[in-house]
Amino acid sequence: MKKILLTLLAMSTMIMAADGAALYKKCASCHGSQGEKKALGKSKVINEFSKENLVSALKGYKDGSYGGSMKALMKGQVSGLSSDDIDALSTHISTLK
Repeated sequence: MKKILLTLLAMSTMIMAADGAALYKKCASCHGSQGEKKALGKSKVINEFSKENLVSALKGYKDGSYGGSMKALMKGQVSGLSSDDIDALSTHISTLK
């Protein structure tokens, strides 16, 4: 019984885990399918960021401590992301080239 419960717990955790590629779909319209664009001609090219820099930037947008002219727009985009979502999204973006 204990083994079955542990297996079910592991499966539910995998199902609930954030999917960085799925999360990135709403980012692609501004940042490009590979993170290669300057969003609205103003941002940095995000596929050049390290995972750590992406996490820092996304958390900063979320708490309002990061960003220039697009700060308010990005805050709205990331406000609903959890820490796990930010980690998964940052991992995905860091693999784009």
